[in-house]
Amino acid sequence: MRALTLVADRKLELVDLTAPPSPGEGEVQIRVRAVGLNHIDLWGFRGMAFAKRTYPLVVGAEAAGEIAGTGPGVQDFRPGDPVVMYGALTCGACKACRAGRDNLCENVGGLMGFHIDGFARELVNLPARLVIKAPAGVSMRDAACAPIAFATVQHMLFDNAKLEPGETVLVHAGGSGIGTAAIKMAKAIGCMVITTVGDDAKADKARALGADHVINYRTDRFEHAVRKITGKKGVDVVFEHVGAETFSGSLLSLKRGGRLVTCGATSGPSATLNLMQLFQQQYRIIGSFGASMRNIRESLEKMAAGLTPVIDTEVPLAEFERGLARLESRQVFGKIIVTL
Repeated sequence: MRALTLVADRKLELVDLTAPPSPGEGEVQIRVRAVGLNHIDLWGFRGMAFAKRTYPLVVGAEAAGEIAGTGPGVQDFRPGDPVVMYGALTCGACKACRAGRDNLCENVGGLMGFHIDGFARELVNLPARLVIKAPAGVSMRDAACAPIAFATVQHMLFDNAKLEPGETVLVHAGGSGIGTAAIKMAKAIGCMVITTVGDDAKADKARALGADHVINYRTDRFEHAVRKITGKKGVDVVFEHVGAETFSGSLLSLKRGGRLVTCGATSGPSATLNLMQLFQQQYRIIGSFGASMRNIRESLEKMAAGLTPVIDTEVPLAEFERGLARLESRQVFGKIIVTL
């Protein structure tokens, strides 16, 4: 089978690997059809693995495919079923896993495509418990955005920030894969959405998605613009994933008692914090990482109901690196999909 492997930092090779054996007890075999690119793929490509790993490593952390075969004891899947796969090898037995908080697994075996072989290959075997059936009518390219991008947003906005209809939310990097999803999910429940983008072309696209106010952060201080838009009150929720460049301004954009939820630090991991501002304004700062299996199911249900991801570019497996380059360039608007 074809597979795309990282053989050294910033060096990819498309190779032929031995196909996996027939699935074992409780396993399914999946024919991968589409892989969604995320910043975690970019970090892995650069060598930022934060843990030991062995080369060559099959890349790809987020994907969708079809059931190619089932092992003994598997009853919920049939060959041909469209599915998405959880991107971490959770234990399924610890307290967090039993409570449905998969992203807090105490004994996780690694992230696919980052620490252990990922999804950029034609066939993969997985425990059936880590596989979710996609609803009818959801395309492979859309489904491939569910396990990380859509589910991360679902977890951030609704599990953590507790976003409610009618609230005001500031979505940073509105042209990113998770930014576009956050705009659409917040608008779907009747929120007022303010978003930041890096150029006027993206501003027009963000408005077309439903953003009520769009700020070009290259020409305007977004925190000043937010205060003006909200009559100096600030927003209820900040959807933060940029990191050092925006964190202080994000806090200044909150109303008293507002919530900041963050899942990323693409501009850097360190920021200063005014503790008096934090407690006097009674801010709530919430860290959010990944998503649960439930969040993936919720994301797929939203897709089936018509809330679909924004797709920027599709590239074939052999052009995976071109997709990474576009992601790194910040020219992207939406998700980049790699097709197999």
